[in-house]
Amino acid sequence: MSGRKFSGKRVFITGMGVISPAGTGRESLNICFEQNKSRIELLTLFKTPHNNPLPVGQVDLSTDDQDIPRTHKLAYLAARQAMSKSGGCPDAVVMGVTTGGLNTSERHLKNKEYDPGLFKYHGTGTVADYIAEKFNCKGPVFTISTACSSGAAAIKLGLELIRSGMAESVLAGGADSLCHLTYYGFNSLQIIDTETSRPLDKNRRGMSVAEGSAMFLLETCDTLPDQEAIEVLGGGLSCDSFHPATPHPEGRGALTAMKKAMADAGVKPGDIDYINLHGTGTIDNDLSEARAVNNLFKNQIPLVSSVKGMLGHSLAGAGAVESVICSMAINQGMVPLNTGYKTPDPGLNLHPVTTETPADIKIVLSNSFGFGGNNACLVLGKPEHEILAVQAEKKAFDLIVAGYSCITGAGSTNKTLDMIFNAQNCAMVLPLSEISKNLNLRAVRRLKRLPRLALSLAVSAHENSGESENPDSVFLGTGWGALSETFDFLTKLYESDDQFTSPTDFIGSVHNAPAGQTALYFKAQGPNITTTGGDYSFEQALFAASLLADNHEKTMLVMGADEFHEKLTPAFDRSYITNPAPADGGAALCLKPSKSSGNPGIKIVPCFFQNSYNNPDIIKSMIQSLGGNKEIKNRFAAVLAGIPLAFRDSGENQLKEFLLCSGFDSCVIDYRKLTGEFASASAVAAVMAVSFIEKGEIPEALCKGTKKSLHKKGVLILGFGDFITAVEVI
Repeated sequence: MSGRKFSGKRVFITGMGVISPAGTGRESLNICFEQNKSRIELLTLFKTPHNNPLPVGQVDLSTDDQDIPRTHKLAYLAARQAMSKSGGCPDAVVMGVTTGGLNTSERHLKNKEYDPGLFKYHGTGTVADYIAEKFNCKGPVFTISTACSSGAAAIKLGLELIRSGMAESVLAGGADSLCHLTYYGFNSLQIIDTETSRPLDKNRRGMSVAEGSAMFLLETCDTLPDQEAIEVLGGGLSCDSFHPATPHPEGRGALTAMKKAMADAGVKPGDIDYINLHGTGTIDNDLSEARAVNNLFKNQIPLVSSVKGMLGHSLAGAGAVESVICSMAINQGMVPLNTGYKTPDPGLNLHPVTTETPADIKIVLSNSFGFGGNNACLVLGKPEHEILAVQAEKKAFDLIVAGYSCITGAGSTNKTLDMIFNAQNCAMVLPLSEISKNLNLRAVRRLKRLPRLALSLAVSAHENSGESENPDSVFLGTGWGALSETFDFLTKLYESDDQFTSPTDFIGSVHNAPAGQTALYFKAQGPNITTTGGDYSFEQALFAASLLADNHEKTMLVMGADEFHEKLTPAFDRSYITNPAPADGGAALCLKPSKSSGNPGIKIVPCFFQNSYNNPDIIKSMIQSLGGNKEIKNRFAAVLAGIPLAFRDSGENQLKEFLLCSGFDSCVIDYRKLTGEFASASAVAAVMAVSFIEKGEIPEALCKGTKKSLHKKGVLILGFGDFITAVEVI
């Protein structure tokens, strides 16, 4: 520990909250560990008509206010605890979520009720939006959905938001509730222990699905916080690029993520006092993680344990809940017990703590791994040394466009751009065969619409880049995720009276499945992040890429994609309700960090993202962030304005205010009237902007009949509505 170097902003946990099967707050966890008794019990949340209920980690939660889904309630209860001693509002909210409002949506879908009013909180991103509203956050709101690593990945992104100077305080964490999809889905994979999970035990037979939430107030401070504060020292992200649901057998991705986390924290293996293992209790997961730990720590393995034998696996909530437990271990000097462990497994060479073990714990490594080979590791520690008066900021990467592609109802890149340049509407839905024409059909035969769409975009963007090496990282923004897989899984379940399901559809239903398929195709082992937040999902992915990309020479893919579904889109997407014209598509950018590119090229920079709720000065704030009126006029020849139909009235007023306050009087293109209405249309707008700059002009059909020369100026992509975003392409 004494050899640590403190460079850059230091980030501390100054407030935390947790709700789990043990109860509410940290004291409930203390009691749980003192008793060393599993809180995994038979499911009572919903009925299982044809089979005995399986053991789960269920939270005792009030049934009041049925309009608010269970995940949202869990997140709010944890966030309220985390913010209880704070006198202000967080600058940003970052959450890891997989189920969103699905627990509530399932009830309506089972009854074939598709009234859009019933699905206000369905979207996975609405959990973070709900928290931001409750705590009056006017800044950016991010949702990471990378299956079971989501909560830990969200904390890593919160860390980087503060390090970069984009925020001084971030409310970050994870939440998920039990629902039919996860309960029956994991059971369909035959990885559920019908008794309770027993991580690392020789006789382990699977996991126990659970629910829970934990939230943290992360802050940078001028002086060391109180003695109970925990420092977030670092985090690491990786992807196995091995299988959609099974970890790499040797723990390749897990090993990489642990190494990155420790390097980011400035610590060595010998500095780690305790490892909170992912430890789900499945045969393959525990073996893979054990091999990675043994590979990294050799014969000096620190104290280890998994708490999932006590609390179950709360999916996106797990990494956050376990970070609370790690913080408690540091403050209390007590190692969490590995409940359920009885018989050592010689094949693991790990000896988890099973009896009360006092220890001087200063630094903890916490592991979270998920579907798609998504790995996120955090390093937490006891604050050490005084803080320097001046702290350097870790700047976000500037990103250079190496290649691009897009798909709309008009077709692939050239066909789409031809129609757009002639001011023709592209709002259609391509046949699956057209989307897949650049893919090996045998290799993608089991993939449905969204993963094929994402993979097709990725392949085309990489080809367009001319890069010889494959991209190493993948960032995907999707407003609604895999609608086909979700609908098909639930339909089969309901039509069979909860008897039959599709494991393939379950694996494909997670939001990060398309990004995982992309990583598999390219063998991309860097960060693999999926963001989701309705019409602002692509912008979230772009911001995440600029903050989380590995510092190396390799390219990355940043994509936005959404599919149209004849049943679910009309129920979920408010823009479709306003004007029911089926449309879907997306775009992909092959990007390089600017300092790794010899040619300066075309730069894309995400530069503004704020919540318009209770934020009357938001347009003025955006103009100021862009350098003011003169700078905007001097640097940009055109504005691509994204106004979702759901927010048409407010969005047009916001655009008018921008034009009035900035004095911008050049070309303005309302691009959704061209692309059609789908959540990730802004990704297509990014390709439009790059193409305009390549040509040096904007076609006459888009500029009132006169070609507009850019005169070496850039294009500004603005998003309006519930959030205001700005992306520079220059």
